[in-house]
Amino acid sequence: MSNLLIHSMSEFSDLILGSLTIAGAKHIVEIGAEFGGMSQRLADHAAAAGGRLTSVDPAPRAEFIEWARTAPGVTHLAAPSLDVLPNMRDVDAWVIDGDHNYFTVLHELEAADAASKRDEKPLLVFLHDVSWPAARRDMYYAPERIPQAFRHPHTFGAGTMLDRADLVPDRGFRGGEGWAMADHMGGPRNGVLTAIEDFLEGARSTGRSLAWAHVPAVFGLGMVFDGDAPWSAAVAELVAPFHDNTLLAAMELNRLRNYMKVIEWQDNAP
Repeated sequence: MSNLLIHSMSEFSDLILGSLTIAGAKHIVEIGAEFGGMSQRLADHAAAAGGRLTSVDPAPRAEFIEWARTAPGVTHLAAPSLDVLPNMRDVDAWVIDGDHNYFTVLHELEAADAASKRDEKPLLVFLHDVSWPAARRDMYYAPERIPQAFRHPHTFGAGTMLDRADLVPDRGFRGGEGWAMADHMGGPRNGVLTAIEDFLEGARSTGRSLAWAHVPAVFGLGMVFDGDAPWSAAVAELVAPFHDNTLLAAMELNRLRNYMKVIEWQDNAP
């Protein structure tokens, strides 16, 4: 991925760390570390609050592993998230930026919610890639870990375009051999945003009061939190100006159009 493209969850640090401070979060679970940029900020927050960070990533970059080995209050679990989330205890906040597909995200949310209810903790979840391209299209780092009933036909190397539902071979926004995307966009059980919507619908059908915020920038930040939490009004006040903000959405679309043009130039270069 070109350095021209900002894509890290750390771009939302003010909102995430501000919400964690308001909620008094001490134990934070992070799913998906990659380079560790956001991990370091979460670890600094947890340390200042007298807490700790648990980072879950089966295959992060070497620089993250080296940092996590000596960082105080940081535990790295080199395992798929769904294998370890049920065993998490006393978690105050969850930061989800791992495998961006319906099955994984839905079950991560359900596991976080179950653990929070078990430990009598209000739910506070931050999720990345809730906007294009993963909102309505599954992405798979390890397709073999997704049950067949949830796994869409997918392709490594083919790319997605802003104005097309199908993938384009060797063109568009793509992950090479790093990750695959579902061949078609939209429909049931497809994409991160679809998973969140289905989770919210299921939870609210039982009488739960869950709040939702969507910041439409840098591939999209989503927040799900208990509307009955003592800190919920203050968190809502912090994020409300950014929720479904039309100016941010227009700027994100412009950013993506420009970056897609850069990809086109790179693809056509001799």
